[in-house]
Amino acid sequence: MKKIRFLLYTLYVTVAWKIRQLTKQKPDPDKPIDLFFAMTDHYEPGTNGVPEAEERERVDFLLKRYPEIVDQFKDHDGRVATRTWFYPPHYHRYGALRKLVKLCDDGYGEVEIHLHHGKHEPDTPENLRETLLEIVKDYEQFGIFGQVNGESKYGFIHGDWALANSRGGQFCGVNEEIDILRETGCYADYTHPSRPETTPRQINSIYYAEGWQDKPKSYNRGIEAEAGKPGDESDRLLLIQGPLHPLQLTEKLSSVRPIGDEVAGNPYTTEARIKKWIETGVHVKGNPNWVFIKTHTHGATDADSVLGEEFEQILKHLTDHYNDGRRYRLHFVTAREMYNLVKAVEDGKSDQDPITLMDYIVKPPKYNTACDVDAASEKLQALVWKTYRG
Repeated sequence: MKKIRFLLYTLYVTVAWKIRQLTKQKPDPDKPIDLFFAMTDHYEPGTNGVPEAEERERVDFLLKRYPEIVDQFKDHDGRVATRTWFYPPHYHRYGALRKLVKLCDDGYGEVEIHLHHGKHEPDTPENLRETLLEIVKDYEQFGIFGQVNGESKYGFIHGDWALANSRGGQFCGVNEEIDILRETGCYADYTHPSRPETTPRQINSIYYAEGWQDKPKSYNRGIEAEAGKPGDESDRLLLIQGPLHPLQLTEKLSSVRPIGDEVAGNPYTTEARIKKWIETGVHVKGNPNWVFIKTHTHGATDADSVLGEEFEQILKHLTDHYNDGRRYRLHFVTAREMYNLVKAVEDGKSDQDPITLMDYIVKPPKYNTACDVDAASEKLQALVWKTYRG
């Protein structure tokens, strides 16, 4: 049965991708294609219950290795590749978040929220809301979040892929999660694509999803973001997805697999795969010349890939082949900047230079590197512990 479900999923992704390629609006050949590349990192340094010393070593290796790689490559705007670390509160310990903030303050990325919950017992709307507000309060001490009219706003990735209770009640428990995220300051979700059962039916799309109380996976379909048409965020949340496409791994047709946006060495990110990212062309409806490439990784455990040769080769290929200034212009962006660019397109500003729009709605964080807090507050730890004891 599991094999049949996977075959059906492969068929769905293949057919949906091919139909979209035939019907989507084509880029204007007289204008360059702007590529916005973001890597979102489910950053969990304590994964697999490693000893404290190894957890600390993972963080220290990131601090050393990341600048060494990205400083070699510059985009169209002369900027290095940034990464957005979606950081879970159960690993806010041993001073790791403080170190990560210093890396961000040096210009290498930003931090947003990653939350695992509902594993040992289903979470409740009340506990989830309180947990998210407490994370914002705790992380604000480091100046982590961007602001809109003085209020902190955050990007979100759901732990265990179970956004809006989409895994049959496991790893979440809250059907109305979309509404709670929006109401607590979330500007966009970056969870997908993910597992076959949790990935939206509306793949390769940037769209607004509503929240439901009576059933899970309310984000399965939504209203596409559209150029020149401001999106209504009063009762919906923006979802920015990475590319999901079929890829033939060997010469055999039976090797076709649905490949998402994960960079983890399996499959290795080849030049052909990067080409598929660009061909997939995730964009705001009405502006296919702006292509959004959201990727993801688990950077602490996949360091061989994303702090090693694979990531270095991705950056080299992007800068060598997709940054000539005529056909392609490459832009390295954070999750927050990607959101701002989507909103700018909606407001009809895609004739402007993208570099002027990176802080369009959500302003950049103002980091407090002097904050010497080493761990999450006891209150936040208790809120997370109620349903997740990872």
